[in-house]
Amino acid sequence: MQPCLPPLDAVPRPSWRAPALACDCHFHIFGPYDRFPLDAGRHYDPPAALIPQYLRVAEALGIGRMVIVQPSVYGTDNRCTLDAAAQFGLDRARVVAVVDPAVEGPVVAVLDRAGWRLTHILNTHHHNDHVGANLALKTRYGCRIVGPLADRDRIPGIDLALAEGDTVTLGDATARVFDVPGHTRGHIAFWFADEKALFCGDTLFALGCGRLFEGTPDQMWASLLKFRALPDDTRVYCAHEYTQSNARFAVTADPDNTSLAARAGEIDAARAKGDATVPSLLGVEKATNPFLRADDPALAATYGLKGRDAAVVFAAIRSAKDRF
Repeated sequence: MQPCLPPLDAVPRPSWRAPALACDCHFHIFGPYDRFPLDAGRHYDPPAALIPQYLRVAEALGIGRMVIVQPSVYGTDNRCTLDAAAQFGLDRARVVAVVDPAVEGPVVAVLDRAGWRLTHILNTHHHNDHVGANLALKTRYGCRIVGPLADRDRIPGIDLALAEGDTVTLGDATARVFDVPGHTRGHIAFWFADEKALFCGDTLFALGCGRLFEGTPDQMWASLLKFRALPDDTRVYCAHEYTQSNARFAVTADPDNTSLAARAGEIDAARAKGDATVPSLLGVEKATNPFLRADDPALAATYGLKGRDAAVVFAAIRSAKDRF
């Protein structure tokens, strides 16, 4: 008899919260979807106590892989994406990865509730709010740390250094690596093409992009163009919940964009309820994020740069945001 679960819509909306830090535990499934009692592409917020039950159902149904994302650690601002790519089957070992862990506690709490052991850390860049828990988690679990080749000397505990065009496989899921300098000189991103998921660190935010601490505007614009070339249905898992403040700036940069105005209203409503705005869809970012649209004449006109190179317009937008 096929295992069954209570409908997730019947589960109370408030997410489980770890002591001292507010953590939202979000399910996202990395197909196949046909035999799993959840809708493909939807995000759910069940209490953490239900996580082991869902995993048992997935295993009993022979699901190939799934992802659970724990994106919000508001106590440190970094979203500490827990990307748990899990393989199921009698002869398969489970793989669990965390992306850019800032602090140890929330990661351990979710893993303990799920009955998992961490096997991998994926780091996008060296900033402490992305690597702060590397060594503690490696000591606790013996996990393998994957990070940027160009910045390997600043990634604590790194085991595997990757660069543009390299791939990393977690269970059944394989990510392609992009070099995306700008925020830092050695930033990378992980794109899971089959799963339609992009882990972009601090290069791209919902309605924003990272500050240029070590890179140039030309570098960052070139990095963002790599993301813009990806499919519209790609889910963007950025590293910070900056969306509402980014929206306040974006409407000043692109005041006639009706899609942006509508999205800003939706974001205000979501944040008023305490809902996360990440992940977003890349197609929505392409239509509303000014940092992905520096080659749009409307953006150039806002900054008096009609006819100028897109990288110049991007630099003006980024400078304006820095002063906003």
